[in-house]
Amino acid sequence: MKVIFACAGTGGHINPAIAIANIILQREPNSKFLFVGTKDGIENELVKKSGYDITNIRTGKFIRSFTFKNFNSIIKTIKGMKDASKIIKEFKPDLVIGTGGYICVPVMHASKKYKIPYILHESNAFPGLSVKLYSKNAASVMIGFKDAKARLKNRKNIVYTGTPAKFTREDIKNLDKDKCKKKLKLDKINKKIILVTGGSQGAKKFNHVIFDMIKEYLSDDIYIILVTGNNNYDEILDLKNKIEKEKNIDLDKYIRIEKFVYNMYEMYSAVDMCITRSGAMTITELEIAGKPSILIPLPTAAENHQLYNAKVLESAHAGIIIEQKDLTPELLFKKIKNMINERNLKMMSDNALKLVTNGVEDKIYKCIKEAIKN
Repeated sequence: MKVIFACAGTGGHINPAIAIANIILQREPNSKFLFVGTKDGIENELVKKSGYDITNIRTGKFIRSFTFKNFNSIIKTIKGMKDASKIIKEFKPDLVIGTGGYICVPVMHASKKYKIPYILHESNAFPGLSVKLYSKNAASVMIGFKDAKARLKNRKNIVYTGTPAKFTREDIKNLDKDKCKKKLKLDKINKKIILVTGGSQGAKKFNHVIFDMIKEYLSDDIYIILVTGNNNYDEILDLKNKIEKEKNIDLDKYIRIEKFVYNMYEMYSAVDMCITRSGAMTITELEIAGKPSILIPLPTAAENHQLYNAKVLESAHAGIIIEQKDLTPELLFKKIKNMINERNLKMMSDNALKLVTNGVEDKIYKCIKEAIKN
């Protein structure tokens, strides 16, 4: 099987594509894949680290309001359609799979032009623009949240599959928490460990609120692992050093700063709770790992889709939402202290596990085989 994947921009678009490639490869080891992304996107690093080939095309990112920037995006997208057409003619795929984001527009357009069947996967509860535009002619539209179906009206090709992750519930169950803590050099931490991450691109707001909280509320019963993202790492290290000098304290007793975490399923096993954005992949991973969470949706996400994602966990009493406009060090610390007793953590963990979708890999593979067969 030869498959082209269109994914770009965020981990929420890229990681499901990688996971789907892994599903195919497990069942058909001779398959060949080519990922299509943008020149400077994080997809280049993530795809290559997963062992797959990636090529780049030109494309534009559309803003959902009238702006002259959209005219430039249209020109770039038209050029991207030519790029995508050339790639499809040369690679000759049996199937094209798009996992959301503006990269899908030129790739799905070229796929339709050359009558190559294509599948879309929408991991968010609120479908994105590219999925809405190209859902009609897709062999199937796989959705990660049941809520998404109501927002894709008059579509008979929608299949609820769930969202594939880089790890499964079985992977988590086979891990030993103490061994993971030792591997991650957390075995000497006798506190509740909280993982704070703003997603694949980091979150500047998170980083500064966390440090403001630490300055005001030093706590001997919590330890924070702050994943800054590539763009914010140096700035946060400087901020840490500045605070240590001002207060004459060693912050290493309270926080560890990481640029990025690649062995995330082991990190989930080691920590007690998470503070995160609420991208679709993050929600899926929290469910699989059974991790209680404080969710801070990205307010600039298209159509506020992260808020809809977060409500899935909050409605199940598996997570708590704090909207970014309300986020303060005082409120965050209060929510943490309310959550970290054993009873609350276990209750929220059990509720998260109840949301796990079973048979995700089989459902996705079935859609793929049916698309090629037809």
